[in-house]
Amino acid sequence: MRIPVEGPSGTIRREPPQPAGGRRGQRPEDSFRASPAPEGVTTPSSPAVLELTTTAVAPRQDLPQDLRTLATLVSTCRKCALCETRTQTVFSDGDSNARLMFVGEAPGRDEDAQGVPFVGRAGQLLNKMIAAIELKREDVYICNVLKCRPPENRTPAPDEVEQCRPYLEQQIALVRPALICALGLSAMQALLQTKASMGSMRGKTFEYRGVPLIPTYHPAALLRNPSLKHEAWVDLQRVRDLLRAGSAA
Repeated sequence: MRIPVEGPSGTIRREPPQPAGGRRGQRPEDSFRASPAPEGVTTPSSPAVLELTTTAVAPRQDLPQDLRTLATLVSTCRKCALCETRTQTVFSDGDSNARLMFVGEAPGRDEDAQGVPFVGRAGQLLNKMIAAIELKREDVYICNVLKCRPPENRTPAPDEVEQCRPYLEQQIALVRPALICALGLSAMQALLQTKASMGSMRGKTFEYRGVPLIPTYHPAALLRNPSLKHEAWVDLQRVRDLLRAGSAA
């Protein structure tokens, strides 16, 4: 896989973890504010050097050529042991013609119960993150690497990722997003096929089969460690600015 030249990168100063509750009387999921970056964090300038266009990635011919039929196929998948413990598969949510695609790790308990990605506490925070860049949930496309919940929300196993990879590849090819935002380490590693850490990869723009890709922290990680919201906001501004640059091109 070809990795392009990085976009402008911020200089990050690690801050000591803050209490999970954030400010007194406020839960971390209550807001995702577009607050100024703290000292030591440089907000990226608009990456106008990248021309943002909808890239035509050829769909796989061994899978359905439309999202509805693909979702039906996924619902009957028994390629790994997760089919034995799932309540149902979780395929996607949002606009199938969206320019921005968010890719997470895997469904959790709430998603497994409802069949929709990002509907629990992490999903509520993702909605606020999307709103912070002046979009609505219905404006974007949301999916996960895995379509079934791993027991106890454990990290996806390598063989599970490989069994689900063709479905994700086909989703990306059919949606044809102009930009992908990888939410969390597992999603970033699966899409870029790397074992690098999130700390070494975030703050930069990569490429997935010709589509710009920006990694950032999973909303669940932001709930556990609210101090990471500052860095996530820098990443979201990169997403916002790249989308705006593409619209103006």
